[in-house]
Amino acid sequence: LHKITETLERGEQVILFQNRRGFAPLLECKTCGWVPHCVNCDVSLTYHKYQNTLSCHYCGYTYYPPKACEACGSEELELMGFGTEKVEEEIAALFPDVRVDRLDLDTTRSKTAYERIIKDFESGKVRILIGTQMITKGLDFGAVSLVGILSAESLLNYPDFRAHERAFQMMVQVSGRAGRRQKQGEVVLQTTQITHPIIDMVVRFDYKQLIDVQLMERQLFKYPPYYRLINLIFRSKDAFVLDRISKQYADLLREKFGPRVLGPVAPPIGRVQTFYIKNIVIKIEVSAPIAPVRDVLDGVYKQMQAVPEFKQVLLHYDVDPM
Repeated sequence: LHKITETLERGEQVILFQNRRGFAPLLECKTCGWVPHCVNCDVSLTYHKYQNTLSCHYCGYTYYPPKACEACGSEELELMGFGTEKVEEEIAALFPDVRVDRLDLDTTRSKTAYERIIKDFESGKVRILIGTQMITKGLDFGAVSLVGILSAESLLNYPDFRAHERAFQMMVQVSGRAGRRQKQGEVVLQTTQITHPIIDMVVRFDYKQLIDVQLMERQLFKYPPYYRLINLIFRSKDAFVLDRISKQYADLLREKFGPRVLGPVAPPIGRVQTFYIKNIVIKIEVSAPIAPVRDVLDGVYKQMQAVPEFKQVLLHYDVDPM
């Protein structure tokens, strides 16, 4: 807050980056721990204060927040965590004489909203801009001298082998919004994991170390660029059918590819839009010709078509997933 005050007193602007929209990521009963979940997806519902709704960011399901816990009846319900909407409210309360705006999916749904927010910030009408990854790249504001990165550790904890690379990239990109002209910019990074290696690399802008570490890990665990990935994504509204079919499919693949086949396993969000999901990953050496691999996949698919339950499953291939 001290840094923001100093920046505003100099007549300059501030960007605050929080890569989570909404007011709070979940509502929790303090008595029994109950959390409202989406009826269509395996995710908790995000509270949006402006609309006074609990919303699913995957399928759009919404409903009004309950006054009491639906499990135990307790009225001790508490909002946990914070998103861009809460940051905007808090900053507006702390700096009432300064115009604050927010740039995320919720504020840019209309055709002209995005252009209006950018124009107002560029002209200086808005002094503090809060946003998600929409503000990380492609924007050039000469008066921005301070960038704040909130909850930086939340970018690091995704179950994806590219999570650290993407977190580094995103934090460096949003840091680049400060000091783009003659004036020196400043970046304040807020985190509970100050000793995390990636946080240290961002602070030192040590992209060479990041590359060395990432390449070493990916070679050790057989990930790109040393191996190609083929992700088979199975979806079905029947969890039991999905489980049987995906296991049978994996067994057939292992007859050809051996230990290169991983799974089936449910992703972190195992049900989206009423469909249960299972993944099978195949790791193929980059030196291996792709045509024989394609022939094996076609052969297994034809074998599975003879299984009646296979008709209840949707299969999608994601080659070299990004």
